[in-house]
Amino acid sequence: MAPFSKPETVLKQAEGLVSVGQTHAALQSLTEMFSSKRFRSTPLASLEPIMDRFVQLCVDMRKGRTAKEGLMQFKNIAQNTNVQSIETIITRFVQLADQKVTEAQAKAAVQVAVDVEDLEASETPESILLGAVSGDQSKDRTDRALVTPWLKFLWESYRTSLETLKNNARLEVIYQNIAQQAFKFCLKHQRKVEFRRLCETLRLHLANVAKYSHQPHSINLSDPDTLQHHLDTRFAQLNTSVELELWQEAFRSVEDVHNLLTMAKKAPRPAMMANYYEKLTRIFLMSGNALYHAAAWGRYHAVASPKSTEDAARLAGQVLVSALAVPVGLASAQEEPAKARLTALLGLTKSPTRASLLADALSRDALKRAPAAITQLYDVLEVTFDPLTLCSAVAPILKELAASTDYAPYIPLLQRALLSRLLSQLAQVYASVRIPFIMDLLSPLRELEGEEKQEKGVFEPEQVESYIMGCARRGELSVRVDHADGSLTFVDEAFSDVLEEIPPTPSTSSNAEAAVQQTVSELVRTRLGSVAQGLHNALTILEPTPVLTAEEQQEKFKALADAVKTERKALQLRRALVARRRELLSELTVRKEKEEAVRRADASRRDKEESERRAREDARKREMQRIIKIQEDMKAQDAERYKATLVEKGILKAGDTQSVATLDTEGLIGMQVAQLEKEKKELNERLRIVAKRVDHIERAYRKDERPLLALDYEQQQAADRTTAAAVVTARQEASRAAHQEDLATKKRMLRMIPEYQKHREVVLAKKGEEFAKKRDAAARKIEEEKNKRRKAALAQREAERLAAEEAKKKEQERIQEQERLEAERRAEEERIRAEAEAEAAAAEAAKREADEKAAAVRKARETERAEALEKARLQQQREEEAEARRLARSSEKAAPPARKPLALAPPSGVRAASSSAATNGDSAWRRPAAPTPVSSTPATPTRGGTMGSTPPRGESPSPAVGKYVPGALRGGAPSSGGGGWREREAARLAGGAAPPPARVVSTPPPAKEEPPKDDDGFQTVTAEKKGVWKPRRGRA
Repeated sequence: MAPFSKPETVLKQAEGLVSVGQTHAALQSLTEMFSSKRFRSTPLASLEPIMDRFVQLCVDMRKGRTAKEGLMQFKNIAQNTNVQSIETIITRFVQLADQKVTEAQAKAAVQVAVDVEDLEASETPESILLGAVSGDQSKDRTDRALVTPWLKFLWESYRTSLETLKNNARLEVIYQNIAQQAFKFCLKHQRKVEFRRLCETLRLHLANVAKYSHQPHSINLSDPDTLQHHLDTRFAQLNTSVELELWQEAFRSVEDVHNLLTMAKKAPRPAMMANYYEKLTRIFLMSGNALYHAAAWGRYHAVASPKSTEDAARLAGQVLVSALAVPVGLASAQEEPAKARLTALLGLTKSPTRASLLADALSRDALKRAPAAITQLYDVLEVTFDPLTLCSAVAPILKELAASTDYAPYIPLLQRALLSRLLSQLAQVYASVRIPFIMDLLSPLRELEGEEKQEKGVFEPEQVESYIMGCARRGELSVRVDHADGSLTFVDEAFSDVLEEIPPTPSTSSNAEAAVQQTVSELVRTRLGSVAQGLHNALTILEPTPVLTAEEQQEKFKALADAVKTERKALQLRRALVARRRELLSELTVRKEKEEAVRRADASRRDKEESERRAREDARKREMQRIIKIQEDMKAQDAERYKATLVEKGILKAGDTQSVATLDTEGLIGMQVAQLEKEKKELNERLRIVAKRVDHIERAYRKDERPLLALDYEQQQAADRTTAAAVVTARQEASRAAHQEDLATKKRMLRMIPEYQKHREVVLAKKGEEFAKKRDAAARKIEEEKNKRRKAALAQREAERLAAEEAKKKEQERIQEQERLEAERRAEEERIRAEAEAEAAAAEAAKREADEKAAAVRKARETERAEALEKARLQQQREEEAEARRLARSSEKAAPPARKPLALAPPSGVRAASSSAATNGDSAWRRPAAPTPVSSTPATPTRGGTMGSTPPRGESPSPAVGKYVPGALRGGAPSSGGGGWREREAARLAGGAAPPPARVVSTPPPAKEEPPKDDDGFQTVTAEKKGVWKPRRGRA
């Protein structure tokens, strides 16, 4: 493989080869570039010119396969980055092929290669032989030979483009455009075979959408735009197939369109559906299916919107006449699946009938807008019942319709419909008729056929009989034909169809509507129903339904309304359940289908992998066997060649080849090498002998010629002198003759000098004037150019100055703006700093004010606390004084030996003096204290009784109020014996048992409203409260 070159180099090389006529080499160089590994990394901007030139060469040389390979390679590179490049190259490729066809047609006298039925078929041996031996080179044949190859290449270019662009969402638009161009190609050149193949190709591509759905940029038919593109292409396919009169392909196209319409999430445009139904009418008309042809016209009438009154009248007439053209007793010849298929194509929920089509046409006022002839035909066939004059009444109408291009195609269908209508009416009136009687009734229509010169009339006896037999065979008409009697008997058996229920067909429904009297079978079948209806009517007359009052009717209505609501709710519930079951069933079906598809895909993948593995293994074995066989054959061939060489050189004799048959190639090569060495030695020896002989001969020659060299030299000198003298003489003669000739020429030319001078002066004057004019014009032009350049320079300088001033002005404005922004920034910073300082000062002032307020509050609290403490102290002092007075009064009421209570010193340092000294002072262990003035404040109440007069120690603190007081500190008379243990011991020793200590009843102080609290958290009880426990020793 050649080394990879730059794209520009390859393109230049190809252009150079094309310029010298080497187009094949140019195309080969471009193709080699595509096969290089570095081709994928080449930028698209460099590849587009190369691809353009590549497709030009492929088109010029008609290399379709090479073009396809190159386009595939280019698509793989550009589809992920630049789709527009692919569209450009593909469009260019198709345009070039189309131009070649146009040029070929312009050169030739034919426009279509009519003698070629299949553009893809290769030449047959017969055609090649005919072209070689035939001497007929007519102009038609030559012209077709020019056009046909380019038509083949254009068709191949369309197929190549579609194969390149298929199954890629990013290339979908250009794909659909190329497909529609291919349709136009088939329509223009009447290529029916190619059109069928094109349709199959498009169907195959659409079927492979699901197969390639996992690939990037795959086609998504759920996208409305993509589905619309496919619908447009399929409608173009449908239109082309109808134009080419390929009705089977048109029906397949209709199915394709219907499948795509079922996938659409939104309804298609009415114009598109009108085109769809219009094509269906033509397809059904060509197939002879009158029923579905009329149904297609009905659907077209439902979606079409006529532009004028004439169009509306023509459309109404076609709808009505197509419905009337359906035979009365027609039972569809298709099977149920085929009927369902056709019904689905028309978008109907059930199969159409003649009666439903007529009812639909009448509901859309088709009868009012239809032409008069169609209206008369409807009246004769559907309104009136006169079988004897039916044909004569219809014949003028059919003649009028046959003259119209719109209704002429319906004449055969109307004739069959008329025949079916006549037979059905005769079956209702007569039990049997003679065949000549029927022929007489049909004579007006037969005469009409004769006027129209139809080759095979519908109303000929053979055709009428064939039609009757067909109706009888299909069960549309119960009739028997008696050829011997020449009569037609309509069978009407009483119990023919009682045992089997025949489903209603279009014929039965139509006959029931048009019947003037019931048949015997209908009477038998409906007898019980008629009797039941009569009995019911009699009961209604004998026992009429009682009339309900307003209240009863209201209650009945309410009950019915409630029942309706209940039934409606139940129906809604059932519908919801059914819908849910359907959803679950559909989900289950989809899941099963997916699982089955996955299973099939896995099985097929495994089978494919296994088959591929076996194929690879078989291929590898075959390749190994082939290589071994080739090696053996090559060795045998080499051996045979060496043997032949040895025989030719005489190394071996012809009969000795069998003796060396066992030798291989190496042995034969060794034998040949040995023979060559031997021959080489013999050759060297012969050459040595010949060289020695030649040397001796040369020496003998030189020895003999040595005396003759001097004589030869003298002869050579004499010849040279003679030759030199002759040459000098000839040269002198030639120079002399030339000089004489020049003199004669000069003498002859001297006569022309005056004329020459005159002409020269005239020429110089004329050229001088022209030169002066040109010089002046040039000078003026130079001056103008100078002025222009000067003005331009001045304008440029002015513009530069203005630009500089503008730039300077902008710079100054920018600087001023920056200064302004800087000043605003500084001002903003100053403002923010001032605000921050103000906020800090305010915060400091607020903090200071809060501290001052807290200090004031604290000081006020301390003052209040001091005042409260002072009030508590004064209150306590007053309580102590009151207690002292109470104790004093209590001691006065006691016995004489009783002691006075001892007043304890208050917290302020004032001590209460005893009322009198202890009588038995020697027995007290405390030191006597100096008498102190008794404060007016009563002493603190104690739990002790009357104590002696021994005062407490001066340094001892007074017990707290409400706390335990020892017995020695309690007040009382010395004689009471209720002091300490010493008094009790002295009294026992002196006079017997000591008296028990007297109990001191302490009176509680008066109650206070708000007693103060001590610092230790205890509260003094100042008032006597009921239910408060007190110790027994402190009770009164």
